[in-house]
Amino acid sequence: MTARRSFWDHASYAVVGHGERRAFPRLTYRGLKAAGRAVYAVDPSGGRIEGDATYPDLAALPARVEAVVLELPKDETAEWVGRAADAGAVAVWIHQRTDTPEALALARERGLEVCAGTCAVMYVTPGLSPHAPHRWIMRGLGRF
Repeated sequence: MTARRSFWDHASYAVVGHGERRAFPRLTYRGLKAAGRAVYAVDPSGGRIEGDATYPDLAALPARVEAVVLELPKDETAEWVGRAADAGAVAVWIHQRTDTPEALALARERGLEVCAGTCAVMYVTPGLSPHAPHRWIMRGLGRF
């Protein structure tokens, strides 16, 4: 099993977005909820996601999470990697095209398992969906 696939075996997650700057990652959040995972929406913009309240930061969560999915503007990624480590997470997923050398180095430096370079949605939306072709291509390339 690849690290990307095993990332989704954690018991608890935070999905982090910044709704004022980029659409919140609802599909990832919804997919984790549907899979029965404990999942919290973190959005410094506030509001509600899928009917659930959001938290302004990982430090505000009611419980520690094992893994954090970051789907933020690229210029915020490294800061949130640090916040994930500070919050006690053991793994972080950095959404495609939002990783930076600084964010990846910080994740390694802080001892986080890190997945980057691809879309989280193809892992959390099983079956036929607009993301299924992406999943098939990645499997064919041996990168799923």
